[in-house]
Amino acid sequence: MGIELPLFIDYLKETRNASESTVSSYQRDLRKLNDYLLEHGIEDVQDVTATNLNSYVLYLEKQGLSSATVSRSVASMKAFFHYACYKRQIDQDPTEKIKAPHIEKKTPGILSVEETARLLEQPSGSSPKERRDRAMLELLYATGMRVSELISVKLTDIQLALEYVVCHDADKERVIPFGDQARQALELYLQEGRDQLLKGQPSEYLFVNCSGKPMSRQGFWKLIKSYAAKAGIVADITPHTLRHSFAVHLLQNGADLKAVQEMLGHADIATTQMYLHMGAERLRNVYSAAHPRR
Repeated sequence: MGIELPLFIDYLKETRNASESTVSSYQRDLRKLNDYLLEHGIEDVQDVTATNLNSYVLYLEKQGLSSATVSRSVASMKAFFHYACYKRQIDQDPTEKIKAPHIEKKTPGILSVEETARLLEQPSGSSPKERRDRAMLELLYATGMRVSELISVKLTDIQLALEYVVCHDADKERVIPFGDQARQALELYLQEGRDQLLKGQPSEYLFVNCSGKPMSRQGFWKLIKSYAAKAGIVADITPHTLRHSFAVHLLQNGADLKAVQEMLGHADIATTQMYLHMGAERLRNVYSAAHPRR
């Protein structure tokens, strides 16, 4: 198929300002689509029809892929064919009537304030790794940033004296304050942990692994799962659990919704409002379980 993938990728980066993860996903999805179409004798982008694309969606579903994965593939093909139509490579967009499968949204898991405290207290030793882990957990809960943003924080992004971090989200920046607990954990890590992990290697990143390389999302996910188990937390922990808990705890304590939206980096306040409902639901569950006259 005549997919001008390099030009489309340039368009994503330069015109759409798409993130690296989005660009990577689109490339992967479109290469798979390209392989499928070639196997079915379709070599020109102008010959692709809605029937071909619907058949491809059914093919993905029969492979047992999740609705989220199939929906992402549909989004990728829609983006490409919209671009191809815009560039007049094709006369009509064949994805106009293609529908992605319904994705049932799961309510994100949150921790209680007590569970959060137990989790943050787990890395209590003085080893360089535990100093780092404590600093990462404290900063994540103190700011509500995404894990991808946390592992991308550079030394120059942290202002310990003023207690704030500059968070980079695609082409935007936001400044998020943090408190004494996070500041103290960061100071200990910088004084008694980071240099030992680096072993003389240079790095611009704040958090590094035991090899002196930047921390990975997978590495952080493993450590938070491990500490959750040690803390006796039975809730399903994900890399975003502390982000969700940060938002709910702030709103439960009277924080302004607009301020929480700004700290989380949500473009739409409706996304932030979800946490109001989550907090209310949790309070109802606590009431039902504990009140003698429920």
